[in-house]
Amino acid sequence: MFFQIILAILGISLLIVVHESGHYLVARAAGMRVTRFSIGFGPALIRYQPPGSPTLFQICIIPLLAYVVIAGMNPAEEVDPADPELYPNKGLFARIATIFAGPLANYLAASLMIFGLALISWPDEIPSKPMTVSNLAPGMPAARAGLKVGDVIRKANRETIRDVDDLIRVTKPRAGKATEYVIERQGETKTFIVTPVLQENRGIIGVTPRTERHYRQMGVGEAASAAIMLPYRLTELNLRMIFDLARRRSTEGISGPLGIGKIMVQNAEKGAAAFIDILIQISIALGMFNLLPLPALDGGRLAFLGFELITRRRPNERVEAVIHTVGLLFFLALLVLVTLRDAAG
Repeated sequence: MFFQIILAILGISLLIVVHESGHYLVARAAGMRVTRFSIGFGPALIRYQPPGSPTLFQICIIPLLAYVVIAGMNPAEEVDPADPELYPNKGLFARIATIFAGPLANYLAASLMIFGLALISWPDEIPSKPMTVSNLAPGMPAARAGLKVGDVIRKANRETIRDVDDLIRVTKPRAGKATEYVIERQGETKTFIVTPVLQENRGIIGVTPRTERHYRQMGVGEAASAAIMLPYRLTELNLRMIFDLARRRSTEGISGPLGIGKIMVQNAEKGAAAFIDILIQISIALGMFNLLPLPALDGGRLAFLGFELITRRRPNERVEAVIHTVGLLFFLALLVLVTLRDAAG
């Protein structure tokens, strides 16, 4: 267990180092001065500054997270208009590329991991038989009717249900119609009346089937296709989840560092392929989340740069800094909230 915990910490740190490396590499390519690249926080254990480089690289005593310091990005700094290496003195597209490079690095890392894993041992999640409920969407018909995780759905609308395909086929045309579902729970048979709701032009009740993991090797072409399409599909899924949480004004489904660490430890115990699989999911989520146009995130900075692109004038730097600070405080409060909830769970 101790080894898996260390592996989870290193895995999360690696993904954030990848993110910050994207910012660093593009900033340096654009001629910006990066004064510090830090892995972790607290007192530095290791420091190194290459000869002729403006960047001090360091590894700190708390090896979580990472950050880079690009000269001129802090509004409190004195900006010399004659210094060509400062962030504010660079062209608009150089600044956009520098900010966008962090999330892009996470997506590229995820694609590379997908490609490599697919060539060796790709984990496929195949719905198990019989149709066993592994998750219930909060507020959806199945949950409201009283179904529970572990229930086996045997019949729907008097038709035998063998797997999730049967369930989809029977439920699809039943939107808005009270339907009888027969389930098996701990050896007992129970009947529930559930009214599917219409989503994406079909009736659904809000259950997820239990799956079994199978491994297979992909060819180069299929692996390349997966490396392109899977990040897109996971991004779409993550965005739907975020919009759903915003609609319900809920934090259910959001995990903090503790919750993510638990998931990574569980996957590390299942083997290398499962651990890489969760790294891929977190890397995509990290890239996607940072592109949201919210204060304190890369997407928030890109929104201000977009304003500059459209209006041809720069926003007030101090106003922007205040907005990002308020956003950071909000995210820190949210982080504390979900961490306390994860600890209690």
